[in-house]
Amino acid sequence: MQYGLIGEHLSHSYSREIHEQIAGYSYELKELEPSQLPDFLKAKDFRAINVTIPYKQDVIPFLDEIDEQARRIGAVNTIVNRNGKLFGYNTDFSGMRALIEKLGLELKNKKILILGTGGTSKTAHAVAESLGAGEILHVSRNPNAFSEEDERIITYKEAESFHRNAQIIINTTPCGMFPKTEGTPICLEVFPELEGVIDAVYNPLRTNLILDAQESGLAAEGGLYMLAAQAVFACGHFLDREVSEISSEEIDRAFQNVRNQKRNIVLCGMPSCGKTTVSSLLGRKRGAKVIDTDEEFVKRTGMEIAEFSKKNGEEAFRDIESEIVKEVSLKSGVIIATGGGAVLRKENVRALKQNGILVFIDRPLSLLTATLDRPFSATPEALKQRFDERYEIYCGVCDLRVDGALKPEKVAESVIEKLQ
Repeated sequence: MQYGLIGEHLSHSYSREIHEQIAGYSYELKELEPSQLPDFLKAKDFRAINVTIPYKQDVIPFLDEIDEQARRIGAVNTIVNRNGKLFGYNTDFSGMRALIEKLGLELKNKKILILGTGGTSKTAHAVAESLGAGEILHVSRNPNAFSEEDERIITYKEAESFHRNAQIIINTTPCGMFPKTEGTPICLEVFPELEGVIDAVYNPLRTNLILDAQESGLAAEGGLYMLAAQAVFACGHFLDREVSEISSEEIDRAFQNVRNQKRNIVLCGMPSCGKTTVSSLLGRKRGAKVIDTDEEFVKRTGMEIAEFSKKNGEEAFRDIESEIVKEVSLKSGVIIATGGGAVLRKENVRALKQNGILVFIDRPLSLLTATLDRPFSATPEALKQRFDERYEIYCGVCDLRVDGALKPEKVAESVIEKLQ
């Protein structure tokens, strides 16, 4: 291959999309088993590649020259083949620093907890040092990471017991990464002085760690901006551009483009507010697949929702609805129309927000319609009760709110405008 990415498991990667829209060259994802790595690097059958988990340190012995910054970090994520000689760089450093600066986090003299001890954690350490951090500690569950000589490595129990005054947390572990998106590496509630959270994971766009932080009002961001930034810097090495030529506008453009491709648009709101119609319009405008969770329910059960709920009860309906929400939330770049009560369960909101932006179609009660095929709002009285029960919930969980009194075409246009 000419350009590409090597790693052990790459099904989650967005690197191809980013590189191909930055520079237009063909970019290949190549999964390698550990035993295949030496022969691949010795063959040198590529112009330039990126390197990801778990090979950022393993590639170093095969390189002819290593950039000083990559040497200090002890990890390489970019290799350029120049006339048969392999040159190694670490653009993760520039990517993570760009992410921290974008978020406006101040690390000077702060206590930093870095979750993990792998190659990306070394990059995070170097970035924190470059930004004047005070105490920097690495947190690990791996007993092989500990040694008497390195007092900077602590256990998670020690972090939560003795370092509650940590101000910045940077996650460099794969915890929360697709497809195992549940769980979180550490409980943020025990850190009362926490100011910000960075997660190197970029798929999903918002891990549970980032959602926890954002719900607590903390500055927090996942790794997509870091990925976009490091890709722009890597592309610079690939094409022998000077790093000084790379602008923040170029990074922002790469980030926005890939986020627009990968982020789901999730519509929520009362029954009859127009979610199904608006989702179809958005799908056509954006060339995206449309998924209606109510339709998925009918396909799965072979029964209409009213019939199923009458026979089995609302709780049984909600359980299956949650299973469907969890599955569709793992997708990227789709339009999702949810049932009116889908956001009543926090687990559904969490799942939908990991890869999506939640849009509330706020249609007034006077314009809503009670129909028999909507079992929980079949009469005007039931519809009003549902509206009163749910309105504040919709407002509380949404990322964006649009005027549902407009015609569907205008609602769809409003969603697109607000996203931009």
